[in-house]
Amino acid sequence: MKSLARLLPAWVPPWVPGAFAMILAAAALFALYRWSVGHVARLAGRRSAFLGGLLERSRGPAGALVAILVLGAALPWARFPAPAMVLLGHLLLIALVLALGWAAGAALDFAAEIYLRRVGGVVADNLLARKHVTQVNILRRTAQTVLVILTIGTALMTIAEVRQYGVSLLASAGAAGIVVGLAARPVLTNLLAGIQIAITQPIRVEDAVIVQGEWGWIEEITSTYVVVRLWDLRRMIVPLTYFIENPFQNWTYSSTELIGAVLLNVDYTMPVTALRARLEEIARASSLWDGKVAALQVTDAPQNMVQLRALVSARNSSDLWDLRCEVREKLIAFMQENYPQALPRQRAEIAGGVEPVPHLRPFSAGGEKA
Repeated sequence: MKSLARLLPAWVPPWVPGAFAMILAAAALFALYRWSVGHVARLAGRRSAFLGGLLERSRGPAGALVAILVLGAALPWARFPAPAMVLLGHLLLIALVLALGWAAGAALDFAAEIYLRRVGGVVADNLLARKHVTQVNILRRTAQTVLVILTIGTALMTIAEVRQYGVSLLASAGAAGIVVGLAARPVLTNLLAGIQIAITQPIRVEDAVIVQGEWGWIEEITSTYVVVRLWDLRRMIVPLTYFIENPFQNWTYSSTELIGAVLLNVDYTMPVTALRARLEEIARASSLWDGKVAALQVTDAPQNMVQLRALVSARNSSDLWDLRCEVREKLIAFMQENYPQALPRQRAEIAGGVEPVPHLRPFSAGGEKA
């Protein structure tokens, strides 16, 4: 290295050859590591999906750690000036902390993915799978947030000036600490709400809910908000704290099976038995019916009509909506075809009118008296 330095012009600093060699060696070893790990991951993936996935996920963080360690080992040979040596050593230390945080985050993601594979995919009527997916996703995002904060905090704590400034700020300026606490309150509130939702689970992924009068499904639960996929494919973004502090409807909290009602107003002359038999025929012929509930009840009898309620059940909320529409349409068609006189009508009786004159006879169609 010294002989190479003698060949350089006088204006070139003596540490340039060492720095160039250090960077070149680190880049070569990093490329060799990436290639070898990628090749081994492809071979291992043919035999074990777990081992192949683990090696593939670790390529980035482990490669960064290899490059940092090589640079750190070669740093004394670079002949940098003492201040530059201290600065570069400190930067490598910060990079090492960040690489370790990256590796921990990758390991956390891989562990969560492996666990979810064992549970199975998210299915509308699979409450156990949706329960585990919700818990794992919320806790993973919470752990990632905490991990990022700890990693950045640890990296900053390696800088003496920043550490001393933070200690003096907290010691001498209590008002600043209060301001920081108030500013971080929404983040901390949503973070705690996410942990509470993961434990108590008032909502899960793919739950059918009604939020602020809108009906939809829970599509995603992040560390700060929930994405609700509405029935017309709009997305409603709701803070996590809303589901802790406000009432809402969850149609699939304990089961996806639901019972729906179809209300009909008919005339008093409608034979309820015939309509009840037709309802059972419609339910048995429909693929949306789960075979459990199909009943017709007289729920009210106002002054000029009878109110009927048809109850039907389905496996989930989507099937129930379509089944209710089908039952309503076919019952109305049945009444129109077979009992048109039983459709709702208004009756009126005229009393206290003028009495007809006995000697006057009505006119015929031709205009003459009959």
